[in-house]
Amino acid sequence: MITRTLLPRALRHLNSRASPSRAYLTSTRTRITIPRQSRSASHTPPQLLRWLSSKSLADEKIEEITELFATAQDEFEIAMEETEKVSVYAEEDRKAAREELSRVQEAYALVVEGPDEQLASEVKTRIGQRIRELEQGVARMEEIAMNQD
Repeated sequence: MITRTLLPRALRHLNSRASPSRAYLTSTRTRITIPRQSRSASHTPPQLLRWLSSKSLADEKIEEITELFATAQDEFEIAMEETEKVSVYAEEDRKAAREELSRVQEAYALVVEGPDEQLASEVKTRIGQRIRELEQGVARMEEIAMNQD
């Protein structure tokens, strides 16, 4: 199997030996035809990019949601710390945590409520619990803040 770093070199080699009008790359998954006149060093066809990527669509969506989740988790931790200290910054930090949580929830809902049921099921299984825990943490933080007043 050709590694990702060697594939562009192999493509250039194939293209230099191919007929002037077309170059071909054949794999067990798909056959990709790259017109010679539209090839450039900076352009890689989307089919080739998908083939090069070892990530599934579920992996890509989970990665996107996980990045949002990490930011929301950081904001939550800061807000919780400030809330427990009864800091003057606590309210603003709680607001930031709620905003980040809503971003995560929106991204998650788009995938889960989308047309692809298999994708939705996999995303729910792999990341749904962490999102629910963050939601519960933010709710607890809000209760603590209300009891402090």
